[in-house]
Amino acid sequence: MKTEIDKKSGFCFGVVYAIQKAEQILKTGEKLYCLGDIVHNNVEVRRLEKMGLVTINHEQLKELKNCKILIRAHGEPAETYRIIFENNLELIDASCPVVLKLQNKIKDGYEAIKDDGQVVIYGKKGHAEVNGLVSQTQNKAIVIESEEDIDKIDFSKSINLFSQTTKSLSGYKKIKQLIEEKKNADTNFINNKTVCGQVAFRGEELPEFAKKHDVVIFVSGKKSSNGKMLYEICKKENENSYFISDIDEIQNDWFKKDMSIGICGATSTPMWLMEKIEKHIQKIEKK
Repeated sequence: MKTEIDKKSGFCFGVVYAIQKAEQILKTGEKLYCLGDIVHNNVEVRRLEKMGLVTINHEQLKELKNCKILIRAHGEPAETYRIIFENNLELIDASCPVVLKLQNKIKDGYEAIKDDGQVVIYGKKGHAEVNGLVSQTQNKAIVIESEEDIDKIDFSKSINLFSQTTKSLSGYKKIKQLIEEKKNADTNFINNKTVCGQVAFRGEELPEFAKKHDVVIFVSGKKSSNGKMLYEICKKENENSYFISDIDEIQNDWFKKDMSIGICGATSTPMWLMEKIEKHIQKIEKK
């Protein structure tokens, strides 16, 4: 068998920055708390927790005092920063600059149309990034997860459309098209292309990678929205695509002699994990 890792897969710069910030502190022996999984990849989270990272939720945050807290790349609503300040916590803010820019853009967009319009966000309801985005609109934004949600929108009022940064560009374009078809002729519609460029590029490149291999092993954490989206792109192009999070999910009967195996992953998948999986697959052939 021949194996190839997609060199364009792996951590986006926002995730790289968050992990580097965490590692810098953990290597000094200091205790560091992280609000939510630092990345939606359970294997990488376990690695960092072995170094001493403590993952907490928002309720636990309220009880912390006088220690260090890291905000991951997804960003957080203003309420989180208020709690951090009041509890005298030292903030390590690893929010992705793309997400922060989008938060500000949504806030400005909401202020411009709040009296007679609506902010619509194409994203996963309850996702950490989406929660932060919705908070910029006094929690009044309409979250659209799929085409089935489109009728949540009032098509007679102004519409300001945004997207979670890690959603698929094709999915966003479909929502945009449906709004254009359904809105009243005189309804003001503002279209903001806010899918992260790195994510959009992956979505464009991945089909070719999937088509050129007999089998595709897609590596991602189960919680990753980006991972689910990119895996579906692979599956659409190559029915022999398999979603795994770690080595123990690999099945030997997926592979045959002389096959070409492509290994790729989400923007939350570490390269070291894909390399580890490649080595495991290469050993299967030798048995």
